[in-house]
Parts: sequence; structure tokens; C-alpha cells
Amino acid sequence: MVLLVLCGLVARPLAQQPQKSVSALPISRTSVEPVNSVRASGRHRTLTPDDGLAVIAAALDSRTHLDREPDCSHLVHAIYNRAGFPYIYAPSSDLYVGTHEFQRVNHPQAGDLVVWKGHAGIVVSPAGHVFFSALRSGLGTDAYDAPYWKSRGHLRFYRYIKGSFAGTRR
Repeated sequence: MVLLVLCGLVARPLAQQPQKSVSALPISRTSVEPVNSVRASGRHRTLTPDDGLAVIAAALDSRTHLDREPDCSHLVHAIYNRAGFPYIYAPSSDLYVGTHEFQRVNHPQAGDLVVWKGHAGIVVSPAGHVFFSALRSGLGTDAYDAPYWKSRGHLRFYRYIKGSFAGTRR
């Protein structure tokens, strides 16, 4: 039932919005070159909206299959791995600065990371500004434009780069 509700939240707003070009900014902890070379070669691309739905499905599956409630950065790492999009674990502070496996975007889509200094989650509905994460009340959703989250400072959105994980392990 929850899956149907969240898919409805995601599918309806995506269907109503015209496709916009995403203004993407490559970010990395040590160098911008690996991300630029991945983008320039055309071998790798970012997650599609359908891939984003797979990430959300993995998030919902995580609600019922976790032995303990992890912190936010371990939760998003586990969800991306479960969805088939692995990356080297990074705490939320590193995700906020940027990693080789994610590309910063201005306009999020479902399945993207939403990150503040000290917290991370997964965008469920960009139109509704809804994200999934480990919250004080447990695993759940909240609006990333709610007063509490606005008080946490500026947020950033990142989209997973397909194939980037293999490139970082060379």
C-alpha cells in the first residue's frame, strides 16, 4: 500500500512536468577531472527517472528489512546498494562537498540525494519537496522545505553517475 502511495506521489508530478534540462555541476572531493572525463566520454550517464523509482522502491524495502535503524548516510548508502547503484560509503559531510559517484544538480528528480551539512536523504517527490531518510522519529518522509530543514542551512541535490563506482576502484 505504501509503495502505491509513494509511486503515485512520484509518477503524477513527473508526468505533469515538462522535461527540463538539468543544469549539472560535477563535484569531487579530490579532483574534478575524473567526473569530467566520465561525462565527456559519454560512457556513463546519470540515473534516469525510472532508475530513481528503483531507488525509491529500495528505500521502501529498507523500511521492512533493516535489522537496526542506521544513521542517514549509512541508510542512503544501503538503499543505493540495494537498488544496484553502489558507491564507496561517505558520511553526509563528504556527500555535501561532493564525491566521484554523484553529480550535483540544480533540479532534483525522484531517487536523487538531498544533502545538508550533517544530514542526507533521498528525494521521493520533487514537486512535493518530499524526501526519505532516517529522521528523529525513525525512517520516514518529510518535506525538505519545512522550517526545520531550512534551519539546517543550504541543501544540495546530487544524482548518481552510472558506472562511476567501477571507475573509482582502479
